[in-house]
Amino acid sequence: MDNKWMQLFSDYLNNERHYSAHTNQAYMDDIKAFEAFLSETGDEDFLSVNLSDARIYLSHLTDKKYARASISRKISSLRAFYQFMLNNEIVSDNPFSYLHVKKRGSRLPTFFYEKEMTALFEAADGDKPLDYRNQSILELLYGTGIRVSECQGIRIDDVDFSMGMLFVKGKGNKERYIPFGHYASEAMKAYLTEGRAVVMTKYTKEHDFLFINHHGDQITQNGIHYVLNQLIKKSSLTNKISPHMLRHTFATHLLNNGADIRTVQELLGHKSLSSTQVYTHVTTEHLQKDYDAYHPRARG
Repeated sequence: MDNKWMQLFSDYLNNERHYSAHTNQAYMDDIKAFEAFLSETGDEDFLSVNLSDARIYLSHLTDKKYARASISRKISSLRAFYQFMLNNEIVSDNPFSYLHVKKRGSRLPTFFYEKEMTALFEAADGDKPLDYRNQSILELLYGTGIRVSECQGIRIDDVDFSMGMLFVKGKGNKERYIPFGHYASEAMKAYLTEGRAVVMTKYTKEHDFLFINHHGDQITQNGIHYVLNQLIKKSSLTNKISPHMLRHTFATHLLNNGADIRTVQELLGHKSLSSTQVYTHVTTEHLQKDYDAYHPRARG
């Protein structure tokens, strides 16, 4: 295949769809995997692929025992790629528009109970510069429900302490303001003076990203994952942890305590209410478990 089509598609994802570098790379990998498949089968012409070829590739992915979610993503990537070429009159049809992989029922998101969050905060306690950073990251992820990419990209000027509001850029560069509470505010203030300033001075670094690594550079998303994993190891918890799990916890605790679902939708930055509604299932399941466990006439 002429690589210029892939480059044009990559530019489209970056400039018009505002996809992250990680998402863009996933699309490119899926297209290259299909290109490799065509090469192996003796037909490398991307422009002559038809519905039969698309179905054969779907069967190939199934035979390779890919998870259903992975197959769905790969087909979706190719559907988007061919639709881009169709819109630009490079091909006359989108063979992948006729393929739809049925997804399994979504798993309910996992979350921490309030006692478990307390254990995490206790594990984050400390008076070293990076302890203040870790406390601030934990308070902000749990206190605002932001995504790890949003957390990594926060700049100091994005934090308005007087209003208790945080400015973030979400998926597709969509902007929103999120309130944060007293604990997150105090944690960030302590971190800025006792943590960030100390490290930045030590390594003579100058930039305005809020969260930094141990050398004073902007922290990476993997760095945030590492921080949380270290907190789990220090705590008595056996759970696995990720920034997204804290996002789930944020939403679940809000709904459990009576928050309106549309408010939670706006705070999370969900485009569709259906994305937020999964948390109502979580809270319903939680209520059902407690009912079964504690009501004397719940079971025979």
